Amino acid sequence: MRWTQGRALVGTGSPFAPVDVNGRQVRISQINNSYIFPGVALGILVARARRVTDSMMMAATKTLASISPTLEDKNAPLLPPVSESRKVAAVIAEAVARQAIAEGIAGIEDPASLPKQIRDYVWEPLYLPYQRIP
Repeated sequence: MRWTQGRALVGTGSPFAPVDVNGRQVRISQINNSYIFPGVALGILVARARRVTDSMMMAATKTLASISPTLEDKNAPLLPPVSESRKVAAVIAEAVARQAIAEGIAGIEDPASLPKQIRDYVWEPLYLPYQRIP
């Protein structure tokens, strides 16, 4: 961070405290399985891909990079908030599934139906209210 005067985008596998760069606190993003793997798995399942390719992983990575908050605001965190992980997974899943289709390794052929198939495939939790028992 000092070497680039705070211009580097830093992501680590473990949590780190913010770093002071020229009197400004720079948040260090924790990059781990919570962003890429859920979307990759969802894309594979929806596309019924026969294998996982390097190109599918690259599609996932480029898609995550394309939704980085730093693209809009250089002071924003590198990654979307974890609270948006389901939305991020859906976006990554579509990119992965499209790549599997393009490579001819998917069990489906129509990419137009992917957004609906992804929405239909995702489990939505239903939490029932508690009932007090006297």
